[in-house]
Parts: sequence; C-alpha cells; structure tokens
Amino acid sequence: MKEEFEMVAKTFQGLEDVLAEELRGIGAKNVEPGRRMVSFDGDLEILYKANLCCRTALRILKPIYKFIAKDPESLYEMVKEYDWNQILTLDKSFAIDVTAYSDEFTHSRYVTYRVKDAIVDYFKDRFGPDSRPKVRLTGADVMINVHISGDRVTLSLDSSGESLHKRGYRVAQTEAPINEVLAAGIILKSGWRGDCPLVDPMCGSGTFLVEAALIAANINPGIYRKGFAFEQWKDFDSELFDRLYNDDSEERDVNFKIYGADISPRAVSIAEANIKSAGVGRYINLQVKPLSQWTEAPSSPEGGVLVTNPPYGERISVEDMDGLYELIGQKLKRVFTGYHAWIIGYREEYFQKIGLAPSTKLELFNGALDCELREYIIFDGDYSSFRAAGGRIKGLDDEQPDRRMTRRRPDDREWKREAREKGFGGKDSRDSRRGEPRNKLEERYRPKSPRFRRDDEEEDRREPRRDRGDKPRFDRDSKPRFGRDSEKPRFGRDGGKPRFDRDSKPRFSRDASDRKAGGDFMRKPDFDLGHEDNPLAQRRNIDALKSIIGRKPSLPPSSGPLMRSRRGWKDNGNSSNEKEDK
Repeated sequence: MKEEFEMVAKTFQGLEDVLAEELRGIGAKNVEPGRRMVSFDGDLEILYKANLCCRTALRILKPIYKFIAKDPESLYEMVKEYDWNQILTLDKSFAIDVTAYSDEFTHSRYVTYRVKDAIVDYFKDRFGPDSRPKVRLTGADVMINVHISGDRVTLSLDSSGESLHKRGYRVAQTEAPINEVLAAGIILKSGWRGDCPLVDPMCGSGTFLVEAALIAANINPGIYRKGFAFEQWKDFDSELFDRLYNDDSEERDVNFKIYGADISPRAVSIAEANIKSAGVGRYINLQVKPLSQWTEAPSSPEGGVLVTNPPYGERISVEDMDGLYELIGQKLKRVFTGYHAWIIGYREEYFQKIGLAPSTKLELFNGALDCELREYIIFDGDYSSFRAAGGRIKGLDDEQPDRRMTRRRPDDREWKREAREKGFGGKDSRDSRRGEPRNKLEERYRPKSPRFRRDDEEEDRREPRRDRGDKPRFDRDSKPRFGRDSEKPRFGRDGGKPRFDRDSKPRFSRDASDRKAGGDFMRKPDFDLGHEDNPLAQRRNIDALKSIIGRKPSLPPSSGPLMRSRRGWKDNGNSSNEKEDK
C-alpha cells in the first residue's frame, strides 16, 4: 500500500477555489482551501502530478516537522532535535525560506540564521567540526520552508524548487508581464475550456494566449521545466516520474482559435517567440493591431470570451488612460457583442470609464498591486430584451432574481407587470390605506421614506428621544421649530405654503373658487389698508385698483408702426397695431 502524507499547495489570494478543483481532478484527498493555500493528502504520485499538472499552484510543500517555539533559543533547540539525515547528506546543499506571522519572531532573516545554525550544528555534532552540508541562496538541492504562526512552527520540504509560475516556455517578456499562474487562474475562473474563441486584444508578451492554448489542449504546464526539487530527494522515484511526465493521453484537439493582438510590433514579436517556444503556434492567431482597429470579433454559436490585462497607470501607462478605458468600453459594446469580457485592473476610476456594469467582481493580486477582476456580459439591445430572450447574468439573475427591481418605483408599469408575473400581486395589490403594501414584493423593496406611515402600535413602542441636557433637540410641547409664534418664516402645512408669517404680512389666497366664479384675482386681506393717502400704494384696495382701470395713456403720434405685423394682426396706419376683429 502506498504511503500517504499531508501536503500544502501555495497560490495567490482569490485562486484557492480553482486550485482546489485542480487538486481534486488529479485524485488528491481531503482537499481543504485556506488563505493563499490549499491543504490535501496524497502519495508520491499525487505530489508529482501536483507539480506537473496544477496551473494555479506556486509551490507544493510537504510538511515534515511541527512544534511549539516561544523564543529564538527554543526554535534552535527544536530544529536541532530533528533527524536531518533523512533529508540531507554532506554532499548536498540546502536553502531556507521563512514566512513568519508572530510577535516574537518579527525578523525573518534572523529566523533563517537560527534554523541554518541548528541544521549545520546537527551535522557537526555527528560528523565532526568540518563536516556540514553547504548553504546556497539559489539553486540548492533541498529547499526547506519555515512557516511560523504565533508560536506554532512548521518545517516543510519544498518539492517544487523554483516557483511553478516559471513554466519554462518564456524566452522573452515585455515590461510588467502578468504572472503565468495568475493568467491561468483568470482563464479558469472565466469558465473557458476551449469551447469557443478567446481574444486578448492587448496581449503584450502573450501570456494569456499561451496559457489558454495549454488549457484548451490540456497540456501539462510542468513539462517545460528543466527540473523540480523533489528530484533531489532520497526517496525520488524516477520511473514513476518519467511515466507521468511522458503521459499525453489526456491531451485533446483545439476546435476554436485563440486570437491575440497588440499595438506594439515589439510586443507581438516577443509573444510570437514565447508561443513558438511553447509549441502552440497552430492554435493561436497573432497580429499587430491596435484596439481602435477592431471592427469585427471572431464569432461562434457559443459566443466568445475576451480576457485582457490593460495598463493600470502604474508600471505601464499611456498618455490618455481615460481615453483608453473609454475605448475598451466602446469596443466591447459595438464589436464584442455576445462575449463575456474579463478585465483585470487596479484603479476604480478607470473601470468607471468603461461605462458598463460588471456582473462579477473578484479581488486578485497582480504582483504587489491589489487588483480586481471584473466580468462584463456583452448582450445586444437592452437588459429587458436580453432577459426576454432567455438571457441570464450569473449572480444577478440566478442568485438575486429581483435585485434590479430595487431601483424601480412601486408605481412603475414594468415593475408592476413583473410583480404580477411572479405572483406577488395584481392590480389591487395595495391596501386601501396609503403606504401599506400588501404583497411580498412591495413589502421587500418598498423605499424607506416618510410617506410610509408608521403604525400606531409601532409608534408607541419607540423609545423616547435621548435627553441631551438643558437643550433638547426638538421639544414639540415647549418650542416648535417653525411655529406660528416664531419670528422665522413658517413652512407648515396648514393653509398651504405661505411665504411669510400671516400675522405680520398680507398673503395671497390659493383658493381657486374665486377665480372660477369670476371674482377678483386678489382677495381683500383680513385687515384694511384704506387709510393710505396714495391710491397706488393701496395694493390690495379693490376700490383704488378700479379707479385707475380703463385709463388710456396719451402718447405722441408716430410716423409708422412700432413693430412689424404678425399673423392675426393688421396695420391700420396708426402708431399702434390693433388686433383684427373677427
């Protein structure tokens, strides 16, 4: 029976679920995703497969020793107690990698020195003061990983050696290329497996293109590497590894092309060299082509997938970053209809320039930058037509089918129609009392507004207002905020909305019955202004207004009309134009 042991696969934050699926696919047991890692169980065959096949793994670690250390001295003693003859010999070299999250062990370099001293002293005590394995910073035969969390210490063997993102096919690169593990993870998260065209219109050094070709053809990414650290282990099974390395029975044909382009001829030349090195040139269509010249997208009955890594304005920038992202949005809407576009970016303000609502947002790290991966589903027409045709947006329609209704008013016609279709209510879905929703949909999505009146029982259950000392916030019983007796203008509901306090200034009447009955436009105020000597000052004295009605001004004669004649008017030859009698 093959011996099984615990292993840990390291990855980027946000790719743990993808890596877990990959490990289950190769036969790993007890797969448990964590933070930037996935733990699992298996034998040597699973360990070799994890290094050869997993596209989203950075390292595969094999824990060998766990203990508690309170300080550097106890760390030294515990490391020295381990039987290092099982791992090392005097003719081999080793390197140490430390990751520490501890208040006691704050300097990873000091931890490295103490662990190195303990291992060296172990061999000196047994084989003499001049007998010790060599220590190398790079290219060591055995790599030892030290992980400290608080006072818990785990020593592991790194079976990968160099990080697994270094596939081995890249012969050249542009400035700030995307990591191969991250590129493969984005493609796998998109759900693309070679069943439709894939496009990268800003391909750079071609990382997305090569990783997509490896996924579509199911080629193991580890076959390009020159070696792995586990090949230097004492229990290395070369026959088993050669059988796994040369097994291509799972590879398949690629039915759809992968399309890449870039505005830079130099970038396209570098991408072409990497594609040739990986041996996947027959699957990829590559050309020099700026984004502005994309007028037609590769089509298929299944639509397509667009994946790209545009400049962020950090390590790579263009003169007009806003214009670049606006162009991306325009091309998505006008050219890539029917596609699912996956774009990784860094700045929210640039994402906003795309002008589309994403259906998915995922946090990912690209190097030291805390980036975000967004999916845009590009459909033809408006959203209602898209849904009527059977279209669905994952996360918007499947998980939250009524989410978009929250932006609608309860009296919106489309909102009511959809409510009836879902069986939440019909024409008379509201209670006779204003603001009392009766169906479930209105109860769930009604706006929290004062127009929805509180019930009397709920009003009684409310706690009294918090006492703020000598100056209460609003004491309605003692001092109204804008009351009748206040010196400030009043904006109450009683009697309409007067501009000034009725006790100090006359106000205009809003009663329309007087006008309908042929009465005066202005009513006589409650108090008399007839004692004024000047009749023009009697603005509300009806008798004074009547006394000046009917008077005609005397103007000197004019030689011609004051303005040109208009339709419905005739010129009588006088100084003014009078309307034609009909």
